[in-house]
Amino acid sequence: MLQIFLVTFPFFALIAAGYAAARLRVLPLDAIPGLNTFVLYFALPCMLYRFGARTPIAQLLDGSVALVWGVSGLLLVAATVWWTRSARLGWNDASFGALVAAFPNTGFMGVPLLAALLGASAAGPVIITITFDMVITSSLCIALSRLDGADEHGAARAVRQALRGMFVNPLPWSILLGALASAMQFSLFGPIDRTVAMLADAASPAALFTIGAVLARSALLARSTPDHGLSRAGDVLPVVLAKLLVHPLLVWSAARGAMALGLPLTEPALVAIVLVAALPSASNVAMLAERFGADNGRIARIILWTTAAAFVTFPLAVRWLR
Repeated sequence: MLQIFLVTFPFFALIAAGYAAARLRVLPLDAIPGLNTFVLYFALPCMLYRFGARTPIAQLLDGSVALVWGVSGLLLVAATVWWTRSARLGWNDASFGALVAAFPNTGFMGVPLLAALLGASAAGPVIITITFDMVITSSLCIALSRLDGADEHGAARAVRQALRGMFVNPLPWSILLGALASAMQFSLFGPIDRTVAMLADAASPAALFTIGAVLARSALLARSTPDHGLSRAGDVLPVVLAKLLVHPLLVWSAARGAMALGLPLTEPALVAIVLVAALPSASNVAMLAERFGADNGRIARIILWTTAAAFVTFPLAVRWLR
């Protein structure tokens, strides 16, 4: 167990450093979007491209991983919406609660952490989960969030907005380009490859520090907004438990069931996707919730609680699977 903590501690320490820097105003809140831009548009795409280019194309097209991850995620979304929707929490808040329960922080946190724990073999399954969540899970939850509106075309418009956001998001494109490079066995020209490598190496520390800063900013903004951030613990804790406990158990059960039915899912792939499910919630869901008028304070608290609790729960999941 100590060896696991020795691997995971620096990752959570960098998140805590970013949180403290923003909370104490050592890092100005106005600087956080710049950090986010660097990570999202420069460092992480280079990291994902390198992972994709170095991973055999068969691993990137593993239908068994996509099926297990997709079925588990959609079941979790449906269960979370059914459990949390009420007269007080409508479709909008219930849907974003479901998204924050089913969407792990894979890009900013999971890719570097699982690479450190599992090595290059984790790249294929992790990339599949990122792609599914960005394309399917996010679009579905945003569409469901529009069902509160009187406009019968609200859900369709929300899906179009989600797809438009996906097209301008550099992460799916970097994954696609990496997969093409892997399939064609293409290598970048030497100086360009070294430039991409330098940006990729910067992705882990910058992304983790940015997660902490974004969480601090979300918490501060939620406290300053009178109509948001006042959700009860009963609106937060069930989603936290769904993310850190139900999600990994659901993925593990679905994977074992798929293997029992004869699907070609390998043990390393099972470990990788269960650990992805054990990650805390994705920090970008708070920005989506704010854009679509959901209770951003509630979403920010869920992300903060899952990130803090994952310091303990994630190493326990690693030990359980090993």
